[in-house]
Amino acid sequence: MERDLSRLSIDPARRERRGPDKRIIVVAAVVVLAVVVVAVALSFVRRPVEVAVAPARKAGSAQSAVLNASGYVTPQRRSTVSAKTTGKIKDVLIDEGMFVSAGQVLARLDDVDAVAALRAAEADRAVAAASLEDLEVKHANARRILERNRGLRENGFVSEEALDNAETTVASLDAQIALARERINAAERGVDVARQNVENCTIRAPFDGIIVSKDAQPGEMVSPISAGGGYTRTGIATVVDMGSLEVEVDVGESYIARVAPGQRVQTVLDAYPDWRISSKVRTVIPTADRQKATVKVRISFNELDPRILPDMGVKVSFLENTPDSSDVDAVLVPRDAVRRDGEQSYVFVVKDGRLERRAVRAGRERGTDIEVVAGLRPGEQVVTQPREGIREGQRVSPRT
Repeated sequence: MERDLSRLSIDPARRERRGPDKRIIVVAAVVVLAVVVVAVALSFVRRPVEVAVAPARKAGSAQSAVLNASGYVTPQRRSTVSAKTTGKIKDVLIDEGMFVSAGQVLARLDDVDAVAALRAAEADRAVAAASLEDLEVKHANARRILERNRGLRENGFVSEEALDNAETTVASLDAQIALARERINAAERGVDVARQNVENCTIRAPFDGIIVSKDAQPGEMVSPISAGGGYTRTGIATVVDMGSLEVEVDVGESYIARVAPGQRVQTVLDAYPDWRISSKVRTVIPTADRQKATVKVRISFNELDPRILPDMGVKVSFLENTPDSSDVDAVLVPRDAVRRDGEQSYVFVVKDGRLERRAVRAGRERGTDIEVVAGLRPGEQVVTQPREGIREGQRVSPRT
């Protein structure tokens, strides 16, 4: 019995229901995308925000600046070392930045001529010494002749003239011997001068210091009295005593009454604007510059530092002590660390890696800092230049 296969078919309604529903796919994709966005957002929220911090510093007694000025770092002892004589440079044994001790050899001149002059002076001294020996021999013989003539004269065997001639000869030799001794003395002085000329061909450091300038090379001529042409140098090197560095500023005549020797000064180098160096007035030069109407003031550092170099630009603040008992517990923070919310001042403090908003009471400003008289303790880390959007409890990564 044959079956009719043409009657077999699939219901079209069932065929559509068996395929995936497109609406379900769209909904699933939206859900997955939302989960991804939330996960990324949470990862960013949990990532610590990098912030700049600075420690709160104890303020101590309050000091305000009564005068500001600018100047330069200068050494009390600076020497351009030269030779005492004109000559050609043979060796230069130093370079910039080298430390030298007092008496250390810096350079040598060609000493051939000076050594030859010393040998000639020594020869002159030897000739003078030989002349003295010859005169002493003649003097001894003349003395014997004189004594003999005196005995013979007593017995009438020689004339009075012969005795006088013998005495004259002895006296003449005495004078020649004295002259010869003076010549020997002069020859000794000539040897000393020649020896000093040889020594002058060696240039030495006058004091302990640093070589800041090397001004000559081997083969060049050097002269202490030359004007310094293209082929003649007036100096070998410049030595600075780094232990004598100080600040030199010009203060207007109208304000010099605010400055006194021993007055405390805050010094800031242009090269290190955040470094405040404690200093004091060493002296006020007792004369004024008529052209500039200023008085020169010299300021000494309380403590030297290798970062302080000659000729650096400096800004100084002359301070006036104004103790105030309310400042005993005050601390200093950068001005940009203190923010205001209406009448309330506050700072962000980093504690255990999170931000803490803390209300504070701000005092007067001191340069780039501001006093906080309540709400902070010395050593606590405050956020400087707070970024917009940071909030209390947020995780942060502090950097100084």
